[in-house]
Amino acid sequence: MIPLEDAQSHVMESIKTLESENVHLLQGRNKVITEPIMSNESIPPFDNTAVDGYAVRAIDTKGASQETPISLRVLETIAAGKPPTFNIQSGECSKIMTGAPIPDGADAVVMVEWTEQQGNDSDVIIKEEVSEGQHIRRSGEDLEPGDLVIPEGTLLNAAHLGLLASLGIYQITILRTPTVGIFSTGDELIEGSQPLEPGQIRDSNRFSLLALLERDGFQTIDFGLIPDSEAAIEQTIKKAEDTCDALITTGGVSMGDFDYVKVVLNRLGEMRWMQVAIKPAKPLAFGVVNELPVFGLPGNPVSSMVSYELFARPALRKMSGNKNPYRAIFEGKAAQDFLRKPDGKTHFFRVSADVGEGTPKIQSAGHQGSHQLTGMAGANALAILPDGNGVIQESTLEFLFLD
Repeated sequence: MIPLEDAQSHVMESIKTLESENVHLLQGRNKVITEPIMSNESIPPFDNTAVDGYAVRAIDTKGASQETPISLRVLETIAAGKPPTFNIQSGECSKIMTGAPIPDGADAVVMVEWTEQQGNDSDVIIKEEVSEGQHIRRSGEDLEPGDLVIPEGTLLNAAHLGLLASLGIYQITILRTPTVGIFSTGDELIEGSQPLEPGQIRDSNRFSLLALLERDGFQTIDFGLIPDSEAAIEQTIKKAEDTCDALITTGGVSMGDFDYVKVVLNRLGEMRWMQVAIKPAKPLAFGVVNELPVFGLPGNPVSSMVSYELFARPALRKMSGNKNPYRAIFEGKAAQDFLRKPDGKTHFFRVSADVGEGTPKIQSAGHQGSHQLTGMAGANALAILPDGNGVIQESTLEFLFLD
């Protein structure tokens, strides 16, 4: 067996970042931007109000209170998107809506809740003193021209996209995310709701893996369930070379397996068939077929998903230019005993991490067999148990979130 870190390093060393492409802003979420974005204007572009209320001279509100209100003459109503018509002089104000520009002469805004409109609408009662600058958003307080907005290599989120739109930037250059092909093989596998014949099982791995890939923002091509035929498997791999940036297969990677997938991959590419010191997901195949990275994941359903999380997902994120391809590791407290036997492997328990207040509480999500998807379906994390006897209740336990 080889250590987990060695297997991960072997995979990552063969992975190259994909080329860049120019896309519309809305296609940029969860993509890595390839060039720094500089501000070409001020954000906000002008002084504006943060609240509905009245634009005033702060000095005119001095001493205003519920007991001693002050009356000011209302010049106009300034809506968002409408420029002011009048300058504010002593004893005057303008009614103003959130986001509207501050008129000249005003240096504060009184919230509408602190006022009382007179019946003739030409005067307003101010019941609260305000200070200079109160409730005003100054031009350029977020960004000035020439400021660095987004550094090169940033993974874009929704706020980044809004920031770019606020600057009028709608076309961006990002690193392309991989298109990943996937297929299953095995004479024992079927797809459909028909009754199972003796020895048959329904293909589940392909559907789980497609869902994981799409959750993580990768494009997918489902090549389906391929017959146990060298010609059919080779034809599918050739299709993947023409249409995909990576390929995932499941099953046929254990020691002693001699199936058609292994035969074809060994003939077409440089594959390494590994036994990794982890449980589940001990068997792993990885190699390159004519520059196409190929991941051979285990056939057991849980092993297949764990192997994706530990090997395929980080590699695909590296292809996308992500600087942090691996999931972050957190510390929690065991809500129960997590016992195991020493076997030279790191164990990954399917667990539920309760992230309420304080330290996360970690408890089993159910069945832990590599063939038992019910435990995986109830898990939101994988607990990491190093080789040994496990941990007891209330002990510190490392884990990684799955979503």
